[in-house]
Amino acid sequence: MTPLLGRRARQRWLHLIIGGALLMPYFLVGMVFVGLYRSEGDVFGSPVNQLTAFAYALPMAAVTALVPLARPLSVSAARALCGLPPDRPLADGPARTRQARVRSSAWFTLHVGLGGVISGMTLSLVPFAVAVIGLPFLTARDSPVLRLPAALDRTWVLALAPFAGLAMLVALAGCAAAAGALLANRAPVLLGPTPDDRLAAAERRAAELAVRNRLARELHDSVGHALSAVTLQAGAARRVLDSDPDFVRDALTAIEETTRRTVGELDTVLGMLRRDDHDGAGAPPAPSGPGLDALDGLLAHCGLPVAHTADGDPRTVPAAVSREAYRIVQEGLSNALRHGGRGEPVRLRITVRAGELETVLDSPLSGRPPVVRPGGGRGLRGITERAVLLGGRAEAGEHEGRWRLTARLPFPTPAQEQR
Repeated sequence: MTPLLGRRARQRWLHLIIGGALLMPYFLVGMVFVGLYRSEGDVFGSPVNQLTAFAYALPMAAVTALVPLARPLSVSAARALCGLPPDRPLADGPARTRQARVRSSAWFTLHVGLGGVISGMTLSLVPFAVAVIGLPFLTARDSPVLRLPAALDRTWVLALAPFAGLAMLVALAGCAAAAGALLANRAPVLLGPTPDDRLAAAERRAAELAVRNRLARELHDSVGHALSAVTLQAGAARRVLDSDPDFVRDALTAIEETTRRTVGELDTVLGMLRRDDHDGAGAPPAPSGPGLDALDGLLAHCGLPVAHTADGDPRTVPAAVSREAYRIVQEGLSNALRHGGRGEPVRLRITVRAGELETVLDSPLSGRPPVVRPGGGRGLRGITERAVLLGGRAEAGEHEGRWRLTARLPFPTPAQEQR
């Protein structure tokens, strides 16, 4: 009896009863139309009139279900009561396209149509079946109202009456279960995501993933660089703590400056995560962070000797390109701290041309095999992503016995912006 009266079957039956209730306003309007051209006094008592009103009601229900908000209401009811399998997702949000509206209208019409039939059967057949089950007890009385017709006043008919009533109830439960299963089977087709819905969902996921990747790059480049610099400087200071107090003093100053700068950058990243309400829900965080104007402070306390040369005016570089260039230099210095040699200074050259910013960072090779860290290796990929997002390119590898990182970031010139 579980398929007919189990929890899922009862929920689907309730879903059909709700569909019948939703059909009633349309059915009553249909009865008004029928009464305009029928001459019978009792319009509601005629089965033909009822079927005609039912036929009028379904097109009206289909038209009203074309509104976009009809789909989320239908989806909510179907998810709660239809017992859908988890691998058959339904669409979220209003129906924006014509295809989605037509599908949701077809679902609503099917729901209220089957619901009207099952609701009518439930309201009429249940009392009738109960009366049939009680026939042997009702005929035992002498009331003329309860007396059966002579054709049915037989012992074997009365003995079979309870079984006939139970069969009617079982048939009703079977019809409700079949109608509920039909709705559950059609729900993913008519209420499932359309190709446009899938495309919109993919775009939303891509935007969310881009924001997450950007935040990961910011944390990796700022906090990762600071931790590498602080670790190396603290280790060097510990080794010469007793023999070179001046070096220890300089190392502690560099650690202090690095941590202070990184705390500010971390606050910026956390501010991107905790956007104010007026920024808009789901809006990407506003870009922020240090640019090339903060490069001197980074080079002074990075833990490495750096020979820096500049060609061109960095102030002509747009803020977004300046920020990405700063992060690229920061990650390049972090790699030099972790993997580079200590015999020669790092060489950094920044060139600003018409419409392009080129950053070249050369660091000595250590001669040791690179240390593989669990979960590491994201720095160079982050540099490439930063360059590609701006329409540029980045490459890194051994060059003339040193490790070279080159990034070229294009930007529009004032003449191009005016076009």
